[in-house]
Amino acid sequence: MIGKASKRHIAKSVTWRIVGTLDTMVLSWFITGSPLTGLKIGLFEVVTKMVLYYFHERIWYRINLSKSGIIIQSRIRHIVKTITWRAFGTADTILLSWIITGSPLLGVQIGMAELLTKMVLYYLHERVWYRFDYGLPARESKDLDAISENDEGKLENK
Repeated sequence: MIGKASKRHIAKSVTWRIVGTLDTMVLSWFITGSPLTGLKIGLFEVVTKMVLYYFHERIWYRINLSKSGIIIQSRIRHIVKTITWRAFGTADTILLSWIITGSPLLGVQIGMAELLTKMVLYYLHERVWYRFDYGLPARESKDLDAISENDEGKLENK
């Protein structure tokens, strides 16, 4: 049986993959000049990135950055999570683009082009999902006072 948190991670995987695949297809098309190449790279990424993203979500769900056993959600956490995901995602894009185009240079060009666009898109995706409680245990409103105004974070039970 799939738990609530797993359902959330699956839903986030699907929504992110839609955004990410569209970005990759457009960038690949622009860089290679071939819409078919962009489509191929995007379609292969659907499979590899969905799997990678799901496991990335599961790992981050288990990372506890506090001493009290409560995961602190904040912009800093989202930024670090964005960077770790982008490292995996860019490596995957470079490898797939290289295999599909046959050119390591095109693979690197596509991977580097999406580096910035994907980091911005991923961060925004995280912030949107942060607003929804779907698949999360009840958030403890009483502990929100413990976080500074600069953090603008919320607490999530592990």
